[in-house]
Amino acid sequence: MDINLARTFLEIVETRSFQRAAERLHVTQTSVSARVRTLEALLGRRLFVRNKAGAALTAAGERFLPHATTLVQVWARARDQVAVPTGSRAVLAAGCEISLWDPLLLRWLLWMRARHPQLALRTEVGYPQDLLDKVAAGVLDVAIAYAPQQRPGLRVELLIEEKLVMVTTAKRPRVPRPADYVYVDWGPEFAAQHGLAFPELSSAAVMAGLGPLGREYLLAAGGTGYFRLDVVRGHLESGHLRRVPHTPEFLYPAYAVYAVGADPAIIDPALAGLRQAAGTEARKI
Repeated sequence: MDINLARTFLEIVETRSFQRAAERLHVTQTSVSARVRTLEALLGRRLFVRNKAGAALTAAGERFLPHATTLVQVWARARDQVAVPTGSRAVLAAGCEISLWDPLLLRWLLWMRARHPQLALRTEVGYPQDLLDKVAAGVLDVAIAYAPQQRPGLRVELLIEEKLVMVTTAKRPRVPRPADYVYVDWGPEFAAQHGLAFPELSSAAVMAGLGPLGREYLLAAGGTGYFRLDVVRGHLESGHLRRVPHTPEFLYPAYAVYAVGADPAIIDPALAGLRQAAGTEARKI
């Protein structure tokens, strides 16, 4: 099947419009309609219903959606593997959850380039569910995620048992008022535990969806918040931040996820680099 058919299908799904999909693909609306008719003929099912509101998926279209996504992702992966850069033996693709990339992913990249220069590296940052889907589909060789779900065909390996600790810029560390608190979204498990421990801080003055953003804001503007110990360790040692005593620590482990049948020539160096970057010997679960 022409991969452009799947790409066109996904653009229509995202924009909910044949016209907007054509604009984004830089083709005519007639071409988009022709591609959809060809795809529907190949599948033997109608995929879209068009009305004044735009284009909506039929039941068959809903069923085809995950397969179209996988087709496009696998094609991109195949293209990368075939077009291996000159001087490289293979391409290694890694993904990391948004809340974990700093500084783990940078450390890993530096270690890999120094120890395994024959491997070309491709990295991305994303949400855990998307990353695991890509590992399962063969688009990524390995993903780093917090609390990944166990799936058939995937292996999960503990990298580091990280902690979230409350730190502050105040000279007299103590549990802050909501007006001085920076709440970082570390996921649903943290939110539940944090809510039980500090119900009065549920209405923080500043809320950040990214750990690095919250940390940099805290250092620039002052305040108190929960951050990964490994990331703020240098600031604690320099005195720019201080631990708030008698406050709970929350576990925030990082895991490597890869396919059971992964190529050892690619996955073994990747895992060795992640263990080195994490500063720990991983153990399997």
